[in-house]
Amino acid sequence: MRTRPASVAGLALFALCILLLAFPRIADAQDILIPMDETQTNHLKAYGATFWALTQNQEAEWLLNHRGGAFLLTATEALEEELRVRNVAYEHISASASASLINEVEADGNNEAAVRLETAPDIAVYAPDQTVPWDDAVLLALTYAEVPYDMIYDREVLDGELENYDWLHLHHEDFTGQLGKFLRFRNTSWYMEKQQEAEALAEEYGFRKISALKLEVAQTIRGYVEQGGFLFSMCLGTETLDLALAAHQTDIVPEEYDNDPVDPDAREALDFGPTFAFKDFEPDLNPHSTDHSTIDTGPPPASMRDPSLDYFTLFDFSAQWDPVPTMLTQNHVSTVKGFVGQTTAFDASVVKEHVVSLAETPARDEVKYLHGTLGQGTFTFFAGHDPEDYQHFVGDPPTELDLHPNSPGYRLILNNILFPAATPERQQT
Repeated sequence: MRTRPASVAGLALFALCILLLAFPRIADAQDILIPMDETQTNHLKAYGATFWALTQNQEAEWLLNHRGGAFLLTATEALEEELRVRNVAYEHISASASASLINEVEADGNNEAAVRLETAPDIAVYAPDQTVPWDDAVLLALTYAEVPYDMIYDREVLDGELENYDWLHLHHEDFTGQLGKFLRFRNTSWYMEKQQEAEALAEEYGFRKISALKLEVAQTIRGYVEQGGFLFSMCLGTETLDLALAAHQTDIVPEEYDNDPVDPDAREALDFGPTFAFKDFEPDLNPHSTDHSTIDTGPPPASMRDPSLDYFTLFDFSAQWDPVPTMLTQNHVSTVKGFVGQTTAFDASVVKEHVVSLAETPARDEVKYLHGTLGQGTFTFFAGHDPEDYQHFVGDPPTELDLHPNSPGYRLILNNILFPAATPERQQT
């Protein structure tokens, strides 16, 4: 019987030992779990890192209601480097432990679910050219989380460019053509520049006034959603989008803004059929008021206008039966501090029946956060201006998200950018 030379046998044995020693480390490092509970060092950048992985053709599992909505991904050196650079906490988990975790999350009677994220959505932010990130909470969130996006505005919308994007955010725009009802600023350079640019674009596209241009933009956005687009808006954009759509047959713009009077029958002529979320509201026709309609409940009364007392509560949904609202409300807390804006909260009595309320203010009959479907697409409206700046005024310094890396309010914004990445069957309400 022939035997191997001692040197060859020794080398083979040495190689086998090395393989056996390395195997446990390889097995234990096959997946990465990004916790989103209180152990997470930077919740906001965790969304950005997960989004980055999707752009690298990686898939991820979003573990709804598990550790604050944790993410499970395949371990790669590049992903780990991204997580380290972004100061995002993560844990190694073996393939067998991953399989057990998915089974546990998906078990019957467990209010958790695993949602597969497949493709990073193409993102557009509807905002004018002069907008800087700190003018808008969503722009600030995307920039801080390092999520790529394109800026588009009226021209791009009217020229059909929305079809290039999966997800659209509306800057706090006034779609009624009243320029935010900031009449008191009409002699400032920024207001005059905004008015001149809007009037010039309206004329270029054949519209007699700004309100007609904005109505066409609003109707185009509505068509985008009907065809399958994902729409997200905050603050004034939520309210005035529906106000413009409801006023498509009448004139609700005071003469101070468009040089012709309001239709005497404007309130009676409103048509709530085309609106996204709201019905039976009334426009505010006072040109000197910054209020636009009865959709907005306004800031809390003076007796309650204490940031430490103002909060809203997220509804608890069944992860396995209602995955969409569950995705949109993932957080490490259930109560979130309030914040105001030109549109602070929605009057619950004017919300359409098919629209899902995601969060409410317990002390008042109002909705802070809502979601609905229109045609093949969806829309999500979040009231208020900046989750980490209780009452933001024109000219206030920007919010520094490095000081708020675990912001629950900003988490709600970033839940929305991953929602379109979910498998189609999970995007149905």
